[in-house]
Amino acid sequence: MARQLKVNAIAIISASNSPVIVRTFIPEDYLKYNYVAHCSLDVFEERGAPAAKFNECYFGYLYAMEDCAVYGYVTPTRLKIVVMLELADAIVRDADIITICKSVHTAYSETLANPFLRMELARDTGVDPSTLFNVQSAHWKGLARRIDDLGRAIGSLKGENNPM
Repeated sequence: MARQLKVNAIAIISASNSPVIVRTFIPEDYLKYNYVAHCSLDVFEERGAPAAKFNECYFGYLYAMEDCAVYGYVTPTRLKIVVMLELADAIVRDADIITICKSVHTAYSETLANPFLRMELARDTGVDPSTLFNVQSAHWKGLARRIDDLGRAIGSLKGENNPM
């Protein structure tokens, strides 16, 4: 029987390298996974942009730290998605990580496209929206909820539908 992926945390980092959200599925390790997400920025910068093709955004395995394996994904708008998995002797398929990253990217895009999300700036200023809000801000509650739903679907987060 194939072992199920255990996602410990998911981070979204803006094009200006400021964290939009770091969502951990292990509450006592928030600071650790925030650090891991920031360390991944060095790997993204070191490797440079992925292939020139528009659809190749997946950076793959970035590195391992302590008890987690870190995978990266960069969107065409330079939004970085970092997935931190529990380090285990299991085969991690790239297709699974890509699916998780695309789901997180969709959740982020839908949150920004929400017409009721009030951002205190003019539409044409070109300012990075992640710098306007604190990670714990109420503006990002919808995004956090969507990432939690994704965690429940994967089996990394305890909830009503997944009593792990």
